[in-house]
Amino acid sequence: MFQSSTLSGTKAEQYAQLLEQARGLMHGERDRVANAANLSSLVFHALPDLNWVGFYFFDGKELVVGPFQGHPACVRIALGRGVCGTAAQTRETQRVPDVDAFPGHIPCDSASRSELVVPLYAGERLVGVFDLDSPRLDRFDADDQAGLEAIAHAFIQTLDAA
Repeated sequence: MFQSSTLSGTKAEQYAQLLEQARGLMHGERDRVANAANLSSLVFHALPDLNWVGFYFFDGKELVVGPFQGHPACVRIALGRGVCGTAAQTRETQRVPDVDAFPGHIPCDSASRSELVVPLYAGERLVGVFDLDSPRLDRFDADDQAGLEAIAHAFIQTLDAA
């Protein structure tokens, strides 16, 4: 049975511990909804200053909200729109220190002040995005980005093994 533990050490060490927990949580499970739900909960409860953590999945046309932790969210996001749609379209992680300064930001939760979105690709196929919001300006730094990209990659690996 999976058991989470409190993170300790430097931020990089904490992300290494969180990645190990994420891999343990997903070990042997290939269902993307189950893994996305558990990862959303794990990250939401492990990291400070977050008000939304979750997934949007690409349905062939647009991004559709998937498992998450936080307040109700926007249901559909077009590719290229907002932070999530931009990450999906550009294939690049979007680290936004101030969402109000991001052109075309979609305000699903008015409490969100900063955002980090990791695009999820299995080879050339767009799967969706992994989205984190914070009520604090400039919440995410390079260590957060690297750690969350590693967790997103571990999620994608569960899909590749299916």
